[in-house]
Amino acid sequence: MITAEKLATLTTFTPQALTRAINLAGYKGDLFTSCKFLGITNGGQFCYMAVYHVEGGTDSCKVFLTYNHAEGSVKADY
Repeated sequence: MITAEKLATLTTFTPQALTRAINLAGYKGDLFTSCKFLGITNGGQFCYMAVYHVEGGTDSCKVFLTYNHAEGSVKADY
């Protein structure tokens, strides 16, 4: 079960927290300037839209967080 507290945490990641999560997943150079929680996928992943700088402006992508109940950990991926 995901508790109300854990759900609140998983749905309110800051750009800094999302950047740290994706960096820990091996994407070392990625840096997000803003993000927005979009919802939970059919597979139970928490989906965010993340914005980052590119030459001449910004672009966006989706980042997926997977919560591991047994370990109490979160992993990020694209």
